[in-house]
Amino acid sequence: MATPHDANQHVPHALLHKPVRDIASGTEGILMAVVHENVGTLRDHWVDIAYIRPARGGRELSTAVANIEATA
Repeated sequence: MATPHDANQHVPHALLHKPVRDIASGTEGILMAVVHENVGTLRDHWVDIAYIRPARGGRELSTAVANIEATA
């Protein structure tokens, strides 16, 4: 599978470095990055993945950008 030149590039997002919640898991933390990644195995399938650092510490988790919302 060919990888384009712009593979795994950081994507600008209005909530970067701000408190967010992952709707899917309920995890709250800081949005550290949004990355355009190829998640396809048999063919290219590009999506934007959000990386959240949990407020209580630990490993960053990844989720679809559509699953994040701002918190107070």
